[in-house]
Amino acid sequence: MAKTLYRSQTKKILGGVCGGLAGYLDTDVNVVRLLFVGATLLTAVLPMVIFYLIAWIIVPMEKSSG
Repeated sequence: MAKTLYRSQTKKILGGVCGGLAGYLDTDVNVVRLLFVGATLLTAVLPMVIFYLIAWIIVPMEKSSG
């Protein structure tokens, strides 16, 4: 079965994009968040903020298990 990227409902702080990406990559969500913050600081903030907002709009929300 192919992996699909979803925004996380359980591992989210703002929109669940980093939590969903961590689930897709099978890694710890805190590592993804730290990498995202580091990339944000290195790219002068605006490009990564735009990326996050676009991902928040485009990536579908994970289906609830209940």
